Amino acid sequence: MKSLGIGLIGTGFMGKAHALAFGAARAVMGDVPESHLAVLCDTPVEKAKQMADQFGFAKSTADWTSLISDPDVDIVSITTPNALHFEMAIAAIKAGKHVYCEKPLALTLDQAREMRDAARIAGVKTMVGYNYIKNPAFTHACRLIQGGEIGEIVHFRGWVDEDYQADPALPWTWRAKIADAGLGALGDMGCHLVSMAYGLAGPIDSLIADMQTVHTTRPLPDGTGRAKVENEDTASALVRFANGAQGSLSTSRSAWGRKNRLAWEVHGTKGMICFDQERMNELQLYRNSGDKAQQGFTTILTGPAHPPYGEFCPAPGHQLGFNDLKVIEAAALLCAIRDDSPAYPDFEHAYEFEKVIHAIAKSATDGTRVSLSEV
Repeated sequence: MKSLGIGLIGTGFMGKAHALAFGAARAVMGDVPESHLAVLCDTPVEKAKQMADQFGFAKSTADWTSLISDPDVDIVSITTPNALHFEMAIAAIKAGKHVYCEKPLALTLDQAREMRDAARIAGVKTMVGYNYIKNPAFTHACRLIQGGEIGEIVHFRGWVDEDYQADPALPWTWRAKIADAGLGALGDMGCHLVSMAYGLAGPIDSLIADMQTVHTTRPLPDGTGRAKVENEDTASALVRFANGAQGSLSTSRSAWGRKNRLAWEVHGTKGMICFDQERMNELQLYRNSGDKAQQGFTTILTGPAHPPYGEFCPAPGHQLGFNDLKVIEAAALLCAIRDDSPAYPDFEHAYEFEKVIHAIAKSATDGTRVSLSEV
């Protein structure tokens, strides 16, 4: 097939991650369709030109609509602030382009549903940036569970904490405004935890939740006063999975000392598995078999035995990183386009993940248990 042209909108943290991922996907993974960095969009136009040169894009623009209409673009990567995802993704889908969008899909569940339905009708391939579930440690944990290594799943406990909003003196930004960011800690981080819970323990059936805004106002950047923080800093939920297992989910963007503590425990009838993203190349596995005097946690250090780790490095213990997970993600999208096969997670899957965070917000607001079938 022809080389697939990449159009990237946004050049921040995620924009650079997407550019690096597409640049490395074929070199690392091998059997991946050829792609090229076609068009980059950012504002102002001077910044777009500078970043296009830095990232290796052939062309640049400050007009995202011209990027979408450009015949050299086959895949539109959307790495902009949350409020722009919906309009850009819908326009790209209408133009017949494949879409690689960062999470969350949109500000509201109605918008996310419209994005899902539009992609389904158009028949384009989509990918959503839940790259933590591409970690070889995570996919190995899923295989262990599916193979019955820890028996029947009875409980899931997960939390995702960072401290990027812990300081009350930090200035107000768009992330504090519902019209620009949507949900707060849930939309930024909680949805990642949901994606992992979904893969390990299956769909969530119902939940009851609570939320709080720790710092209710923040100083305006120009020093003229303070503005309201409209979304949540923390959220917690007690959940019931469709398979009958119970669990809890907790997230905070005001947790001092935590940088990316995306951690979970899966408890089964024969043992348990633990993981922490801050030690992303390790799993802790406990089995209740054998001599009780020798039972204990086993540390599994990821290596070539845990695909696709070996595509990056032939030696165990040399560690993968965040951007490597984006390479796996980008390669999966390219292969899905070539093979006309489903990508994971696409807009369909992301919609299911994001139903959960909106159910948590609804339960916390209404003070009632929420069934996911009613969201």
